[in-house]
Amino acid sequence: MNVIGEHQDHDGHLGHHGTDAHGAHAHHAHDATATGPGGSLWRQAVSATLHCLLGCAIGEVLGMVIGTALGLHNLGTVVLSIALAFVFGYSLAMRPILKAGLTLAAALPVALASDTVSIATMELVDNGLMLVIPGAMDAGLSSALFWGSLVLSLAIAFTLTVPVNRWLLARGRGHAVVHQYHQH
Repeated sequence: MNVIGEHQDHDGHLGHHGTDAHGAHAHHAHDATATGPGGSLWRQAVSATLHCLLGCAIGEVLGMVIGTALGLHNLGTVVLSIALAFVFGYSLAMRPILKAGLTLAAALPVALASDTVSIATMELVDNGLMLVIPGAMDAGLSSALFWGSLVLSLAIAFTLTVPVNRWLLARGRGHAVVHQYHQH
């Protein structure tokens, strides 16, 4: 469920952010104390983290496939996977920004500001776990150990990144910087 660009009123109803008298997008600061664990900030954090997970998973899998195919050492494969996770994560973040009419040069800094901490958190946890699970990195692409470890590490990374994204959103940072570019 994508609730980015929506807010919850005091009665619990979801609605879109309004516009001011000049038609400009009204910006509402998110107060961490205004919503509880079931509130809009948590849903936005889950949505932002799912978005991050998609980019990271694409980059991770592609990096592992390429690294294995090229016979790279584990460190080379991890570095390639991390680099591709950032590339795909930023690419996905820039889609709505570019769609809103910004140039690539203007969209890139917005994507960097919105997703860097989220991607970095997810990559640190995911790759750290892959490296410490015995035999996971050496298991190979045809191994259930490899794929099971990757799924587990991404799931744990997702779980640990959601509160990071909520913390960022509550402060108007992270994925909050792209809210104005999402079409309502």
